[in-house]
Amino acid sequence: MMSVRDKFFYFIYLHRTGLTVTLLSTALLLFPFYEDNPYTLGVTNLIAINTIVVLGLNLFIGYAGQISLGHAAFFGLGAYGSAITTGTYGLPPWPSMVLVALLVGLVALLIGIPILRLSGHYLAMATLGFNFVVHSVLLEWDELTGGPSGFSGIPYLGFGDFSFDDEVRLHYLLWGFAMICLLLCLNLVRSGVGRGLSALAEDETAAAALGVNTRNAKIKVFVLSAVMASIAGSLFAHCYAFISPDSFGIFTSTDMVIMVVVGGMGSIWGSLFGAGLITLLPEWIGIFETYKDFVHGGILVIVLMFLPQGLVTGLVDMLKVRLALRRREAR
Repeated sequence: MMSVRDKFFYFIYLHRTGLTVTLLSTALLLFPFYEDNPYTLGVTNLIAINTIVVLGLNLFIGYAGQISLGHAAFFGLGAYGSAITTGTYGLPPWPSMVLVALLVGLVALLIGIPILRLSGHYLAMATLGFNFVVHSVLLEWDELTGGPSGFSGIPYLGFGDFSFDDEVRLHYLLWGFAMICLLLCLNLVRSGVGRGLSALAEDETAAAALGVNTRNAKIKVFVLSAVMASIAGSLFAHCYAFISPDSFGIFTSTDMVIMVVVGGMGSIWGSLFGAGLITLLPEWIGIFETYKDFVHGGILVIVLMFLPQGLVTGLVDMLKVRLALRRREAR
């Protein structure tokens, strides 16, 4: 019969995911009371936006085993879609955000059907080309997007007279969305759909033999990741009230992939870590801001060489191996 102590630890183990989310949510809820510096909150708010994008991208890369070098395009379409519909045509922000997400999902479906027939480097180049096309349109279509000068005058999100127009309010809004997306992804990867995606990432032929509709699975997760990127883009636009094409170029897509790889491909919690680390590096060390692209590229190479599963996944696996060896020696 289990002792009270054993029952307690078994309960912790059984509900570890829910308890971790609860603790993280509590820490985020109390964070503005501990740190009320607007600049610091601004950085953490950006981490929340990046987390939403990276969570969706990790489903596509880490769980479906595909590659996308163009997710900044969906991020940009969400941002500019919300900016244009609210700033130019006067639609309310919340309905506009939903409408834009649906339209971006439709765009992802239309391009996903043909390009997801590709794989490996060919798929990477196709998504990279899509990002280049979208960035060029945002840059050249001055009359609609503002071109290189950017788009300003984007209204803040809010309810009635209440507006998310300062860093503290934005902290709760953005991290609220991030936590919802985190829970969605955690539940998805533990469902039958998530297990099918994991099988697809390991071996597409074997997954198909086991009854997984690999083509439909890839398209669905691609559309879901695009919708999440669109939502993050809309939040980005309404958070800063100004956007420019530079925020949605090819290097942004590369940074998103680096966040996935550093955090750990196939690790939902690693997505949060990767988004936080890569966002914070330029803030911690000034030289990283000047040579950001070189530093990020170096980090990617080092991680792929020594911890190909990512920092979080790799370190956890190393810890598990050492604990197993110690238990074996103790016997």
